[in-house]
Amino acid sequence: MKLKNGNAGLLTNFELMDLFKSRGADRGNLGVANTLSPAEMKVYDYLEKTPAGSQTRENIVAFFKATEQYKLTKAEYLQVSNLRPASAVEVHLIVEDCDERLSSDAVDQFLGAIEEILPPIPELEEPAAEGDAGEEDAEADGDEMEA
Repeated sequence: MKLKNGNAGLLTNFELMDLFKSRGADRGNLGVANTLSPAEMKVYDYLEKTPAGSQTRENIVAFFKATEQYKLTKAEYLQVSNLRPASAVEVHLIVEDCDERLSSDAVDQFLGAIEEILPPIPELEEPAAEGDAGEEDAEADGDEMEA
C-alpha cells in the first residue's frame, strides 16, 4: 500500500475497512477485482470481526453528533468507535481524566448513546465448540481402547 499523504490524520477501523472494500476486499462483491495483498486481506478479515465490521458511515456520523456535548478528543472518539465500550470501566480507560471531565451520570448517558446508535459487535463463530467435541471423541476412543 502506498501512502499518498503520511500526515493526513487518523483512520478509524471502519474507515480502513471502507478503503479495503473500495479496493475489492468485500467478499460479496465478486465484480470488483481484488487489489489487496494477502496481508491486507488478513487485516480486513480481522476487522470484520471487530465493531467496525457492523458499523456504517451513518452510524459513526450520528454518534459523533449525538455525543458532541462530552467534548472528547479526536483520539478518544477514534478509540470509542474502534472498541465500542460497553461498560463504565471501558469508558474510563479510553477517556483521559474521565473522573474530572465526565460525571458518572454523563458516563451512563454516553454508554446509552453508544448502545443506541452504534451497532453491536458482530457475533463470532465459536471454533472452541468444535475443538471440545474433538476432545470428547478422543476421550471416548481412549475409553474404548481400555475396555
